Amino acid sequence: MNAVGRFTPSGSGTRQAPHPWSRYVAMGDSFTEGVGDPEERSPNGLRGWADRVAEELSAGHEDFSYANLAVRGLLLQEILDRQTEPVLALKPDLITLSAGGNDMVFHNSNPDKLAARLDAGVERLSTTGATIVLFTGPDWWHTPVLGRNRAKIAIYNENVRAIAYRHHCIVADLWALRELRDPQMWDPDRLHFSPLGHHTIAMMVLDTLNVPHTLQPLEPRELPERSWRQAGAGDLVWARTYFLPWVLRWLQQQPPIIRRKYGPRPEVLRPKRPAAAPVLPAGLRSQKRRTLPAAGTVGPDAQYKDGLKQA
Repeated sequence: MNAVGRFTPSGSGTRQAPHPWSRYVAMGDSFTEGVGDPEERSPNGLRGWADRVAEELSAGHEDFSYANLAVRGLLLQEILDRQTEPVLALKPDLITLSAGGNDMVFHNSNPDKLAARLDAGVERLSTTGATIVLFTGPDWWHTPVLGRNRAKIAIYNENVRAIAYRHHCIVADLWALRELRDPQMWDPDRLHFSPLGHHTIAMMVLDTLNVPHTLQPLEPRELPERSWRQAGAGDLVWARTYFLPWVLRWLQQQPPIIRRKYGPRPEVLRPKRPAAAPVLPAGLRSQKRRTLPAAGTVGPDAQYKDGLKQA
């Protein structure tokens, strides 16, 4: 596998040498599915960073195809069990894999044990000869409750980097993407990214792949300073609106005996793009593109309102 190195961000609006990939498959959970980035013209009513990356990669490549197997709510082993064989069957030359966040945030999983499972999964995927992109977890330092997992996520991230080194993968480093510290990058649920966040992550992934692209950084407006009383009130609203309902729904979904961690879910969701197919190039989509709203100005629609429930 030929790994492509990190380089200075390119988003210059001009394209240079063509990239080497013709079939891209995305694996993962709600992050890769695109929860938080509603778009009625996209499958499942969601767009997301992976779609945005595929749009850019397809420009000037008539034979380029893209599949997205991500399903919200999946744990790391579920992602590997349900998505690895379809990936192998699709014969991609570019794979992105983000997994483990749900395990650590909602199931208090051991980051070293998770990394061992990820290592085995990546070893299997590497038999495709594809370029593989792995993701570190973001820094939820600003989020109550979720921020308590910060140390575990940091340990897991170091394991991800070690796995990438062993298998010649590329690391898309969400932890180091300091732009994500801006609240406008996040959905109101503080768990998923806003359209602006997905856009920013797509730029980072393309830059990490050393692919010239047409995406431009957006200057988020400054938020007014909040007093500690205002900040605390906002945290209480978030906990009442998003976190506590999620906990109650999660408990209701578990088996009655001790409410085991990995109980059955009431529904089985399907990938939004299970087959590799052409994607609308970024240049064509940009003719219809709307201005990206700041986080918080657009609430969850019917397609991703349940994103936190399924996370």
